[in-house]
Amino acid sequence: MTDTPIRLLLVDDHTVVRQGLKMVLSLESGLEIVGEAGNGQEALQAIPQLEPQVILMDLLMPVMDGVTAIRTIKQAYPDIEVVALTSVLEDRLVIDAVEAGAAGYLLKETGPEELIEAIFAAARGEVRLHPKAQKRLIREVRTPEMRESLTERETDTLRLVAKGLSNKEIAKDLEVSEVTVKTHVSSILSKLNLSSRTQAALFALKEGLVGLD
Repeated sequence: MTDTPIRLLLVDDHTVVRQGLKMVLSLESGLEIVGEAGNGQEALQAIPQLEPQVILMDLLMPVMDGVTAIRTIKQAYPDIEVVALTSVLEDRLVIDAVEAGAAGYLLKETGPEELIEAIFAAARGEVRLHPKAQKRLIREVRTPEMRESLTERETDTLRLVAKGLSNKEIAKDLEVSEVTVKTHVSSILSKLNLSSRTQAALFALKEGLVGLD
């Protein structure tokens, strides 16, 4: 992690919620709240000017909902990580958010420390899912048809992705370069016909490659 604060955008249609988040998150020196938006469309319009690295995104909003916003953002700005932060734990909503490209799914009951940790994790490219959301996703996620089998090293990499490790941490664990890890992750996503590390992590959990926390 560098000394430069993570640029964070808050997106929620409730002003009180945004104010509460700002009060909590502004106390963390490693975060810089660069702006806020009341719906997905406002967030999209603000991104070019604010250049956030991580977005905290509510899911149920007017004008443009969170799932649509996540999908659009990830297509236009694939390097921006989006963490879904919502009061709703509905199976379809959880699945849609992850399939849209959310790097994490947290409930608004999440404590400040866990929320801050999840933001830093997202900035590092790690996966963070609320335990309740994780269990529902594993139950509902469709196991993809593999285009070809994973190699032993790819399977090792997948296990570590599912444990929430970043590429740097995986590289250290497997004693390879970060470039090699990126190659393995790309190959895993291609072979499993998946679009994100979060989906790959859920596949590993469903297949029993790693256990639920």
